[in-house]
Amino acid sequence: MKIEVDCYAGYKADEKPLRFRLHGHEYAVNGWLDRWYGPEHEFFKVLASDGNMYILRHQTSIPDGGWELVSYRSSGKQP
Repeated sequence: MKIEVDCYAGYKADEKPLRFRLHGHEYAVNGWLDRWYGPEHEFFKVLASDGNMYILRHQTSIPDGGWELVSYRSSGKQP
């Protein structure tokens, strides 16, 4: 699922996600739980402001590669 992501840009562009938009809602990234690399993608497991865990995938094999949500896990807490 395609998403919009705002990133921190340190020594390189799109170094790590800071917030993302999904279905008209914006979520802040409260913590980075893990990060790993594939041949064409970079993956981030993040804890979002809604208390849930998301895995975001960034396509790094092309300039200005897009972002996708590849996994979601609910915290189990009711709002």
